[in-house]
Amino acid sequence: MNWSRLCKMAFSLPLALLAALLLVGINEIGYMGSRDAVTALARSHATRNALDRLQLDMLNAETGLRGYLLTGDERYLQPYRQALESIHTNVEELHQTYLHQPQERDEFARLSEQVAHKLAEQDQLLRLRREHSDPAWHPALPVGTGKDSLDAIRASAAGLVAHSEQQARDSAQEIMRSLRLSRLGIAAVALIGLLAFYMYLRQTHALHAAHERAQTALARERDRLEQLVRERTATLSQLANHLQQVREDERAHLARELHDELGALLTAAKLDLARLKSRMDMQQPENAERIQHLTDTLNSGIALKRRIIESLRPSSLSNLGLTAALEILARDFAQHGNLQVDTSLEDVPLSDAAQLTVYRLVQESLTNIGKYAHARKVLICVHQHPDHVAVQVRDDGRGFDMARIPADAHGLLGMRHRVEAAGGQFHVQSAPGQGTVVSATLPRHVAA
Repeated sequence: MNWSRLCKMAFSLPLALLAALLLVGINEIGYMGSRDAVTALARSHATRNALDRLQLDMLNAETGLRGYLLTGDERYLQPYRQALESIHTNVEELHQTYLHQPQERDEFARLSEQVAHKLAEQDQLLRLRREHSDPAWHPALPVGTGKDSLDAIRASAAGLVAHSEQQARDSAQEIMRSLRLSRLGIAAVALIGLLAFYMYLRQTHALHAAHERAQTALARERDRLEQLVRERTATLSQLANHLQQVREDERAHLARELHDELGALLTAAKLDLARLKSRMDMQQPENAERIQHLTDTLNSGIALKRRIIESLRPSSLSNLGLTAALEILARDFAQHGNLQVDTSLEDVPLSDAAQLTVYRLVQESLTNIGKYAHARKVLICVHQHPDHVAVQVRDDGRGFDMARIPADAHGLLGMRHRVEAAGGQFHVQSAPGQGTVVSATLPRHVAA
């Protein structure tokens, strides 16, 4: 990133931050002003409604009382009593409202006195009516006093209503001022934002072009590294195949040497032992015991030589074929491991290298089962399909967690490499307590 780009970013970033802060400030100021204005407006409407209810309740109380005074019917007192309860509630509500408004507090005090005076007057008339039930006194009732009291209450309430309406108008004007301020502020911030966005687009375009150049260079470098990895992988794979082939050749050579040289020596020793046995007095217990011990030792050496040769390069594979070699391997493993080994083998015409791959796969699997699986039953399967040959070794042992295979599991790695080197696919399925299945598929193009 060059110096000019840094300068542009150093200018556009503070501009964007300034626009954001300005927008937040204007919005907050407008919100607070509007909130206070709306609160005052709601309070004004609530006060106006309370004053209207108070006047209506006073009128209802006066009407109910006049009806009772003229008729003596107690039913007229029910709206009178309901109006009294509502009047007390409204007066208390207005008292709480004007408690924090010193300008209207005096006017409300006069209204409260007038209401109290009017209620006392109504109560006095009610007592007089109940004390003098004779209709002849009705024309003497002071009926003109009610209108004067109600007019005074209406005048005081009108003054308070006027103050409330003025507060409502002031609140509405405050809301309009807040809206105008927000409108102007948002317009200014929008202009600043557009300028910052334009500068951001220019910077983004420059950064995108630089990113594209970097991605192109990175892609070229990645392709070069991938090609290098492929070449190194191919080289290592060829080296591994070569080492594997060399190891198999060395095994075969060592097996032949053991078979020829060691076999000849053991055979000669056994012939010499037979000649010694014919010339010695076998009636003596000591001679017979020594000769028998020497015979057993030679037989054990011959058996050990045979097992070593079969392990290095199974002669049964070359002489009898894959099926017979696997059956012999399974029988020997069952005898030494003291477990049940079942086989399901088909004759598959594979090349010598492919047969050796299958044999080594089964041999390594049985070795792992003997070391780690603690199994009771093992099944070995070799089946031929139209496009591939399938090999499977299944056991009912304790299994293992596939996600926790150690990095030094060279047996599994070796089997996988053998199968993949032959063009096949290698799979292992296992879970704790559910046994293990080792399987491989070899394509038909490997078949002889």
